[in-house]
Amino acid sequence: MTQTPPGAIAPDLALIEQLAQDAIAGLPGPYRAAATQVRLRVEDFAPDEILQSLDIDDPFELTGLYEGIPLTEKSFSDQPVQPDVIWLFRRPMLDEWLDRGDVSLQDMVTHVLVHELAHHFGWSDEDIARVDPWWE
Repeated sequence: MTQTPPGAIAPDLALIEQLAQDAIAGLPGPYRAAATQVRLRVEDFAPDEILQSLDIDDPFELTGLYEGIPLTEKSFSDQPVQPDVIWLFRRPMLDEWLDRGDVSLQDMVTHVLVHELAHHFGWSDEDIARVDPWWE
């Protein structure tokens, strides 16, 4: 196991957001433009109301969340009520990243982001695997 260098600090919210933006920029062309239309929120943990609505007691259990209506269910005649949002939760992602110990932080953020984008795009497991080779 690698040891954290003395004086090192944990990646902050801004770095997680930058890694997510880099992941979006690396998406295949057809998906990149649509992914930029989804609002990205990076927080340390999911807000209490989200955890309660999902019946999650431990905030470390949720690394990301898609809020919105998947593109496969939208109609041009629908009036948007609120923008689609992908939430990324820094502390749970960092914990999972450290526990795994075998992937880069970029890979971890990309994996969580792609999983949430899959909800937005209505992707199958096969679709996800084409975009995220780490998909299990």
